[in-house]
Amino acid sequence: MGQRPEALFITCADSRIDPCLLTQTKPGELFICRVIGNIVPRYPKTIGGVSATIEYAVGVLGVADVIVCGHTDCGVMNGVMNPKALKPLGNVTSWLQHAQPARRAVRNSKEKLTAAQFQIALTERNVVEQLKNLRTHPAVAERLRLGDLKLHGWVYHIGKGTVTTYRPDRGRFVAIRSAKRRKGKGRGHDPKTIVLLATV
Repeated sequence: MGQRPEALFITCADSRIDPCLLTQTKPGELFICRVIGNIVPRYPKTIGGVSATIEYAVGVLGVADVIVCGHTDCGVMNGVMNPKALKPLGNVTSWLQHAQPARRAVRNSKEKLTAAQFQIALTERNVVEQLKNLRTHPAVAERLRLGDLKLHGWVYHIGKGTVTTYRPDRGRFVAIRSAKRRKGKGRGHDPKTIVLLATV
């Protein structure tokens, strides 16, 4: 009968992440892309499954929102911090190069961070960097130009069961305190109720 998802949800392949449970959505409401590290390669550096998923969701399905969702206790972020441990895994090592800008940004910051704080900062920064990469994709850039697409950066805190969202105006992640629904429509969609994915 076809699908008309309201949002593209890009998240890590970690088995503890359930996008529909996390967003309280039903089958058919999310178009989901699962990939280790919730990485979005810059266009056209690595054209593949992630790029094709973005292009289809944004250009064909006309989703109104795109969420990049990282999470705490991420093995990929551990790998980014300790790349030597992943040397035997050639494909993983190559893929994680897309997260190195986040590592450099956190490492070059003037803040003094404990190991645990560094990992959280890296997880958050990685989401921000992947949002930047997302903007390089032609289908996304065009929809942003038209003003009918919104991008969101999330971090799911597994232990607490909470979610924080990136606020560009504040330059940091803040807790999502509630969720509500708003009226709207995606490109090519009839007016309908879509999930407001970042309410603070």
